[in-house]
Amino acid sequence: MKKTIEKIIPRPDRPGMVGDGFRVFNFIPGANIAQKRISPFLMLDFNAEFDFGPSDHTRGVDVHPHKGFETVTIAYKGSVEHYDSTGNSGIIHPGDVQWMTAGAGILHKEFHEKEFSKKGGPFEMVQLWVNLPKKDKSTAAHYQPITAAQMGKVQLPGNSGIVNVIAGTFNTVKGPAVTYSPVNLFDIKLNKAGEVTTNITKEHNTALLVVNGSIEVNGEKAAEHSFILFNNDGEEITIKATENAVVLLLSGEPINEPIASYGPFVMNTQEEIQEAILEFQSGKFGVLA
Repeated sequence: MKKTIEKIIPRPDRPGMVGDGFRVFNFIPGANIAQKRISPFLMLDFNAEFDFGPSDHTRGVDVHPHKGFETVTIAYKGSVEHYDSTGNSGIIHPGDVQWMTAGAGILHKEFHEKEFSKKGGPFEMVQLWVNLPKKDKSTAAHYQPITAAQMGKVQLPGNSGIVNVIAGTFNTVKGPAVTYSPVNLFDIKLNKAGEVTTNITKEHNTALLVVNGSIEVNGEKAAEHSFILFNNDGEEITIKATENAVVLLLSGEPINEPIASYGPFVMNTQEEIQEAILEFQSGKFGVLA
């Protein structure tokens, strides 16, 4: 049985700025998609392709804390440089993914990579926030840097395109990301008239972001930069590209626990939020200049 579509949401009229380096359209929770409805996903910011132009300073977001969830940054165009309070740093190049588990708390900053910033050029990214179950919210902060070459690869028949499997399993091919609850994350690149079919259990909350191009999904047309939310019925999803297209498919088993959030902290109760704020203020998350 095919999954039915609950709604197709067009790209919001206006982007917002995160720092001075990320020009984003927010779909979760900004497009009236409650966090509980799309659990375990807490946020989806889409930096649709935009040329920031050359800059004499590196654009981005300065030091900020996170606790209680994971951030997943998917780079399509442009490069991002990041640093954290545990001493980690790195560059996310086009095609790469940075999967950061904030867990018990971390300080983080991210900027356009220096050489990219000097030259300018097209910049296109997606950032997801993925909730952690209560039992894992105090896990030590850590990273999974996933390069394009490390992802599971599915070459589609008939020159239809390719699927990069970031997390979960796509038609028996597994992705490299280790997750704390069942999650699928697939970067699907389709050639014009290309088609792909996969099955996602009806127990998962499931959605698609049309990063580029336009598609038909289970018989319904979806324009570029639209977001498709599926009902929790059926399993089969068929995507046909009406032009060259890039689609991000995300699905996950709901975490049926209370959500208490305040800015960069996501816990289960308001008391835990207050505790997280005090931990941050007292320096428990470390130091990052």
